[in-house]
Amino acid sequence: MAANQEQEKEQRRRLLDVASRFPLPSGCRFSYGTAGFRADGATMAPAVCRAGILAALRSVKLAGAAVGIVITASHNPVGDNGVKIADPDGGMMAQHWEPFADALANAPDPDALLQLVLQFVKDEGIPLGGHHTAQVLLGRDTRPTGEYLLDAALQGINAIVGAHAIDMGILTTPQLHWMVRNKNKGIKASESDYFTQLIDSFRRMLELVPKDKGGDELAKKLIVDGANGIGGVKLEQIKAELSGIDIIVRNSGKEGEGILNHMCGADFVQKERVTHHGFSPEDVGVRCASLDGDADRLVYFCVSSASENKVDLVDGDKILSLFALFIREQLDIINNSGSQVNKSLPARLGIVQTAYANGASTQFLKNLGLEVVFTPTGVKYLHKKALEYDIGIYFEANGHGTVVFSEEFLSQLDSLSNELSSETANGSAQYHAAMRLMAASQLINQAVGDALSGLLLVEAILQYKGWSFQNWCELYSDLPSRQLKVKVIDRSSIVTTDSETKVSQPSSLQESIDKETANYTHGRCFVRPSGTEDVVRVYAEASTQVEADSLARSVAHHVEQLLG
Repeated sequence: MAANQEQEKEQRRRLLDVASRFPLPSGCRFSYGTAGFRADGATMAPAVCRAGILAALRSVKLAGAAVGIVITASHNPVGDNGVKIADPDGGMMAQHWEPFADALANAPDPDALLQLVLQFVKDEGIPLGGHHTAQVLLGRDTRPTGEYLLDAALQGINAIVGAHAIDMGILTTPQLHWMVRNKNKGIKASESDYFTQLIDSFRRMLELVPKDKGGDELAKKLIVDGANGIGGVKLEQIKAELSGIDIIVRNSGKEGEGILNHMCGADFVQKERVTHHGFSPEDVGVRCASLDGDADRLVYFCVSSASENKVDLVDGDKILSLFALFIREQLDIINNSGSQVNKSLPARLGIVQTAYANGASTQFLKNLGLEVVFTPTGVKYLHKKALEYDIGIYFEANGHGTVVFSEEFLSQLDSLSNELSSETANGSAQYHAAMRLMAASQLINQAVGDALSGLLLVEAILQYKGWSFQNWCELYSDLPSRQLKVKVIDRSSIVTTDSETKVSQPSSLQESIDKETANYTHGRCFVRPSGTEDVVRVYAEASTQVEADSLARSVAHHVEQLLG
């Protein structure tokens, strides 16, 4: 009993001590969203320290399972920084802990923080006191404030008795998520293991490319914009080991090459649709890819003209479509083979999108006979829905997405592959299709969107299909779209339903949207309150850019009249 009291006393002392070392900056308010906490890097230390406390508590709650912390502000400017927590499955932290994250980050003083933690551990049944250990894996990107904030996170973790922090180094965000997932599965989880898995599975996929495919030398050349971030650094480390593809890295993060995310990166090209810093007219016609600062987003582009500054863009919708085509084709080969060794592989394939997906992509996927479902905006919603399928594919237009395979499906795929390899069928189309699916499941990062693994899967599929960048572009033509923001007094007065595609309150607003949309061919429009600021976001599509702009403006006007 005395030992327990001493431990409780020590735990209280540690929390009070760390909270006093990292007082909340005056006027700051932190909010934990899909991206975790983000703000100016110089103000982030208190929030990052408290995220360390949170991650350690999460690990204790989950019986010592590894939890992750990554210090990054992704595609934000270099002066910003942020922190987010990865759950033991490698995915986002459980949503029901987000209110506690907000309260903890904004606790005004040490006593308030202590009382908040003590109440929370009581409510959640978290056994504090050193009987249960916690382990937290830490990673950070290349931002100048990263090292300082890493120390704040370490101090937060160490404030929980029995917690153990492991610094995994400077990483892409997806690498840290992958490491957390693997560690909790009891399999190798170092950075070299990550690289080996990517390199080996990419090689296997290229070995399974039909001999009459693969394209010419230009088709094997790829210029990658690394956004002057960590993704470019990591790609430089492994590109020499990626046989069958010639990768040139621009904006690689080397000293003096450019500023993180400034006039470069996936977010820049996806929104601006112009050439990046570091690209020139000499790159016309060459396939290019762009990562964001922490390498969890990927888009492709091609410099379209030597005289203009414009690019042809392939965004997350078209990456999703390419993956869906490939996976469906392999399943069809396995299940519809005319061979005598006719083994079937039942699989429910699901495509998950948000309302921001271009309507042309949704129609293209539905025309293929694929099951397409929608969720609210945010990776946490997309990923959760994708897990309901044997194979779930999700992507946002911004280039964040992945493919997830259920354990049961992978077990059946492994059994099928073994059966086929032990028979005369190991040279059959069925066997090769099964092996392609197995290699794809090992190449893609199933924990979270990963620009490096996604890029290699794209490249392997393009070679398998013998497609040029132009072939890929021509899958379908995007409908012109426009996004606008309308400042409002209270964004919470808008309530949406049907995965944010309809307004339920105020009902008169949805009536106005429907009336405006009916005036346009292929018209589609929805509004949703921002998750972070007092604005309402308006998205509109129509058959021409002029019509999309007009529809967006008309609906924005209705929002202003009702709520402005």
